[in-house]
Amino acid sequence: MQTSEPPYAIPQAVDADLARVLAYWKGLIRGDNEIPFWDDVNLSALPDLLPRLMLLEAFERPTRFRFALVGPDIRARYGDDLNGKFVDEIEIRDPLPYLASQSSATLECRGPTFYRGVGARGAAREYSRLLLPMWGDGRVGMLLVAFAWR
Repeated sequence: MQTSEPPYAIPQAVDADLARVLAYWKGLIRGDNEIPFWDDVNLSALPDLLPRLMLLEAFERPTRFRFALVGPDIRARYGDDLNGKFVDEIEIRDPLPYLASQSSATLECRGPTFYRGVGARGAAREYSRLLLPMWGDGRVGMLLVAFAWR
């Protein structure tokens, strides 16, 4: 059986800031684990990127995602406060298209995923989004999300 490339696969070359977040995430992995624990994440380790970072809580049965922390650049680009809301409760617009499906793919593959989009407004129309899963309570409980604007 031939396997295909998973949806939202990370390309060989990504924006330097996304590469930094990915390296930070990989550096948090303990021992033989495949992904880090969410309580090891300290976003103050990436202070210059914090405005473009987001944390999504992941829930099972039913699968849902809630905005736990949204950086100010993301909030400004979206145009509304997202903290505490579920992804399935918001209007899908720039820069969050396909966030629910990418989050689900990240949960399913238990690995990093990537999305490149073109926004509808503002000078920085193109963007990239990286989702990184983290363990908590015996399951993937949180996703670290990083954006790069162009």
